[in-house]
Amino acid sequence: MQAVNFEAVLDKIVRDDPRFHRDGYFFLREALDHTQKMVGKVKKDEIRHVSGKELLDGIRDYGLEQFGPMTLTVLEEWGIRSCEDFGEMVFNMVGNNLLAKTEKDTRDDFKDGFNFDDAFRQPFLPKNKASASQPSAAER
Repeated sequence: MQAVNFEAVLDKIVRDDPRFHRDGYFFLREALDHTQKMVGKVKKDEIRHVSGKELLDGIRDYGLEQFGPMTLTVLEEWGIRSCEDFGEMVFNMVGNNLLAKTEKDTRDDFKDGFNFDDAFRQPFLPKNKASASQPSAAER
């Protein structure tokens, strides 16, 4: 099987589907590597397949690690505004043989993953601001 030139294929993906910036795809690939290290290996020298939910957890972790309080801004700049967008990107990569999937993997795996505001903004709000967004016991 011929080796795939990631950058050349990525250029084609971005041409065919310009919703997401190419830097977002590089981030996604790096976040996948990060996730695979987080979840561990099945056998020696074999990295196990990660689920959509595992990938989303890894994306959140990696994004916060790389960009801290700027994560949400960076993702929005790349056209990524929801977990579903990451699913679209994953399946763009699958469709172009940059990633593999199992029969069980679907775009639905990325629906309702997490709220971007909660994941990327809340951790950096002052405690009184973070708790102010939550209703008090009397308001419930």
